[in-house]
Amino acid sequence: MTSVSLTVTAKGQVTLRRELLDHLGIRPGDRVDFEKAPGGEIRVRAARVAGNIEQFLHSLDGKVKLKAPLTIDEMNDIAAAGWAGKLHDQ
Repeated sequence: MTSVSLTVTAKGQVTLRRELLDHLGIRPGDRVDFEKAPGGEIRVRAARVAGNIEQFLHSLDGKVKLKAPLTIDEMNDIAAAGWAGKLHDQ
């Protein structure tokens, strides 16, 4: 395991070096998760989206025949389930 020391700015910020970002698979615009651990330690990892655009679009591809048009709330629920990876092929 390699150890890296970084300097904290006056604003309390730390900039992760490119080598660390590459190791985590983090690109510009990605989010980073921090988890508090015992003993004053933290765990850092790339935030991962549970679902993907294909799962969301599959929910709207017409394979499911509806008796009535969807409400906005129902569409929001489908979108949330698709992004969360909770939709399954039928």
